Amino acid sequence: MNLTPFRIEVSDAVLDDLHERLARTRSLPDSPRKPQSGMSAAYLSDLVASWSDFDWRERERWLNGHPQFTAEIDGATVHFAHLPSMDAAAPALLVMHGWPHTFALQLDFADLLPDFHVVVPSFPGFGFSSPYADRPVTETNLAHTAHALMTEVLGYDSYLTYGEDVSANVNDLIAATRSDHVLGIIATHAHFPSMAERELLTEPDQVAFFKRLAAAHHPDGGYGHIQATRPDTLAAALNDSPAGLIAWLAEKLVEWSDTPVGEPAVVEERISRDRILTEAMIYWVTESIGTSFRPYYEGADQPDSIPPVDVPAAVFIQKREGDYPESLARSYYRDLRVFERLDEGGHFAVAEVPEAMSTRVRAFAREIGALR
Repeated sequence: MNLTPFRIEVSDAVLDDLHERLARTRSLPDSPRKPQSGMSAAYLSDLVASWSDFDWRERERWLNGHPQFTAEIDGATVHFAHLPSMDAAAPALLVMHGWPHTFALQLDFADLLPDFHVVVPSFPGFGFSSPYADRPVTETNLAHTAHALMTEVLGYDSYLTYGEDVSANVNDLIAATRSDHVLGIIATHAHFPSMAERELLTEPDQVAFFKRLAAAHHPDGGYGHIQATRPDTLAAALNDSPAGLIAWLAEKLVEWSDTPVGEPAVVEERISRDRILTEAMIYWVTESIGTSFRPYYEGADQPDSIPPVDVPAAVFIQKREGDYPESLARSYYRDLRVFERLDEGGHFAVAEVPEAMSTRVRAFAREIGALR
């Protein structure tokens, strides 16, 4: 499989069109008795104004400071950043994203790990990666693609793996089924049993955890239901309206981060405005919001039964799942070396607290002998 060097080069015409659309934004006030969410009319107006003034060329240069490539894997053109260490003997680390973020949100974390060969792919259908041509976006297919990238394309015989959100199950699946290549697994979204497996749980803390998640699903899970049932209709609207797009993306960045509920702007203490706008820009210029919904429509966000993980594991429970049962982690990760509940960091843990997470990853790699 051949590597092709890649640079992000957004045309002036695309940027001009974006600025014209932003200037014509038709803003709405908050509705009466609006549901509490991660977005408000005031914060959205502020984001739209900032996007109009955003220096994309500067951000583009920053992104291009990270070596990027594409490779043809499983019928998709897979884009990825590859940050090799100066030490040829350094361990390789696969860092996967989820939804609604892109590879770009993981780069601050990757930059803090010069003693690793860090690989940050864009999943098929996200950002600068094309969608799969002939297969659905399932956990099994994503795991095959990510593993092929690490081993067949880049030639790493062994590596550590990290995933979150959509890639959490992919992370588990890689570690469970490629144990001869995986040195260890890092998880901030620890393993979720399948729906059928949850019905068989009897430990009180495990039952209580999934009962809480089920209770929150109705008010908090509307986005996923729409993306799973009417993905193309929603995508048509978001692909045509930059204000709509950033509202949809930023709401989740706000709601899922380790920030106070009801204060959307506070998210920028964890994820800066430049980073939020970068995420929106990547979705906008690649017109990939629709294909990013495919994991929801085709099932990759729904946990199937995944074999237990036998490789060394480090589980750092992010604060949005702070009541995740330790007993569940110990029953699934059979060589659990670290179990810690994070004091800071929510759903996007390595993006929100990159320094703290890079320190933890380094310590784990040393403990298992992967890092000198």
